[in-house]
Amino acid sequence: MHQLAARLRRLPPSCGPVRLVGVDGHAGSGKSTFAARLAEALGGAPVLHLDDIASHDELFAWTPRLMAEVIEPLGRGETAHYSPYDWRARRFAPPRPLPPAPVVLMEGVGAGRRALRPYLARLLWMEMPAEEAWARGRARDGEEQREFWDGWVRAELRHVAEDPSRPHADALVRQLGEGYEVLPGPAARSGQDRDVTHREDPRSMW
Repeated sequence: MHQLAARLRRLPPSCGPVRLVGVDGHAGSGKSTFAARLAEALGGAPVLHLDDIASHDELFAWTPRLMAEVIEPLGRGETAHYSPYDWRARRFAPPRPLPPAPVVLMEGVGAGRRALRPYLARLLWMEMPAEEAWARGRARDGEEQREFWDGWVRAELRHVAEDPSRPHADALVRQLGEGYEVLPGPAARSGQDRDVTHREDPRSMW
């Protein structure tokens, strides 16, 4: 993990002074846990959870709000302020600051969507089959969230069909028994990437 963190620190800024790194994948694939560990390896990098941006009314239609509250301020080198959504109370909480740190992680389904890719220094995809990830998510959230998950799966399928992230991922992250394996993503293999971080050791394990 520390090797990956070092590589991310060496990247050129992508959103003002910030190296914005997207961590995408299916719901339940382990994005939050991986982002937390990567943030720790980065010395406490800020993490933006897209679950805080989305809402019941806007599961995926949150791009304009994210751009206005987060991307544009960071692009100017300013501290962003966004209002995290409370999924139980069904309302937005008071604004929370997000500083323009050298590396900022943005994790959640849709982190690599078309509108955000121009602002990303790297896009990482959690490599786990959708059905397996959703089963993990359902088990985590329990029976009380069954109806929500049914609606979420339909919405995620539409999103992935209309605006897929995986084909543009610079790296694929696989969770192992202990740690993670980071492999070149489709963008790196197709030559889309500007400076592939994982070419030196394509089967590096952190």
